[in-house]
Amino acid sequence: MASNTPPSKTDRILIIGAGVFGLSIALELATRGYQNLTVLDRYPPPVPDGSSVDISRIIRSDYADPVYSQMAREALSGWKSDYAAHYHHSGFVMLSETPSNPYISQVLQIARAQGRRPLDEYPNANGLKPTYPSIQADLHALKAYHNPDGGWADAASSIRHLAHRCRLAGVSFITGPRGTVISLRKSPATQRVVGVTVRTGEHLPAAHVILATGAWSNLLVDLAHTASASGQPVGFIQLNDAEAESLRRFPVMINLTSGIFCFPPTPGTNVLKVARHSYGFATRMGGDGDGDGGREEVVVSAPKRDESNAVSAFLPQDADDALRQGLRQLVPQFAHYPWSNRRLCWYTDTPEGDFVVDWHPGLEGLFVATGGAGHAFKFLPVLGRYTADCFENCAPDNIRRKWRLRVPVGDEKVKIGDGSRAGPPLRTLTAAEQSKL
Repeated sequence: MASNTPPSKTDRILIIGAGVFGLSIALELATRGYQNLTVLDRYPPPVPDGSSVDISRIIRSDYADPVYSQMAREALSGWKSDYAAHYHHSGFVMLSETPSNPYISQVLQIARAQGRRPLDEYPNANGLKPTYPSIQADLHALKAYHNPDGGWADAASSIRHLAHRCRLAGVSFITGPRGTVISLRKSPATQRVVGVTVRTGEHLPAAHVILATGAWSNLLVDLAHTASASGQPVGFIQLNDAEAESLRRFPVMINLTSGIFCFPPTPGTNVLKVARHSYGFATRMGGDGDGDGGREEVVVSAPKRDESNAVSAFLPQDADDALRQGLRQLVPQFAHYPWSNRRLCWYTDTPEGDFVVDWHPGLEGLFVATGGAGHAFKFLPVLGRYTADCFENCAPDNIRRKWRLRVPVGDEKVKIGDGSRAGPPLRTLTAAEQSKL
């Protein structure tokens, strides 16, 4: 049953995962006086194949859900203050190829209900060009919704800064083989989680374990009824100084009909990034479904555990074609440029796009903080406060209900999301495709 009493601040707490969930809750718990916190991961942060790293992530407050809309507004204040060195206030544009879009309609309704400034609407998206003269594409066939109060963040540098703050606050880190968790350890008598088994050396005991492993979660404990991993395609193009300068006044843009989104080039490196927010690609990986290391192996969708998933530049051909088509629509002058890199970015999908932040109902001592669903990173400045409140059982009831760890009921449909996804349905990679990852 779920823990009802907050842990002692002297208890040893292991946090598996050095991404945005793991580091955020580690820093917040340290700030609240917890004295024995250790973060475990395969790599030091920023973890090269984590979903919280890479050169850029969208920062926006436009949500079709009042809770995330409010959280995003709070987070945006943090991006402009504590994380201002990592934030770029470029503006944010949503595009639609149809006269109306259900997700955008809900965004507009939420903004009105919260008394927020209405989005700028353009029936012809070429109307954006006076504000953003770097847009060279012909967007007359698209409808645009513009919020000047948004942009993007350098994900890797943000995570690096967050990890630095954790170390200054007294959080310990174990990375490499010694920080690679193979399975959870349970007391045979009580079924309580009492530590973890790691790839090298003796097991690590703990009074409490926080599972913040994102797309790798189902390799350690069975969450398949409420969280499932999918790979989303990302491509990078190297521009020169003059080419990057031509896009200096360019907003973050996402086409909510195709799922394709594009960023301004990254200052200093001139890298142009394009990606797709879609239903993605699944894999077939072996994992320990009940978390005790003794059960027969189960097959789940997940990235590789024992190798970096950022090394391979493979994308399925249909994903590559979709990114190219997106470039032709949004930045056609660079659509024919070669990729400097490309890869799959690993989401942790949930039924309605809600996070999963809760004490495990069947494994005492285990707290779960996962299910980023492709949008958790933007909440980095405030995510620790919200997740630590759940850890201490003092979060508001609406948050605890929204982020509860569901129990299986037998008819789960994980790949629904919050309505912001587009593109083809989830596809499991063929064995030949998976071998190239």
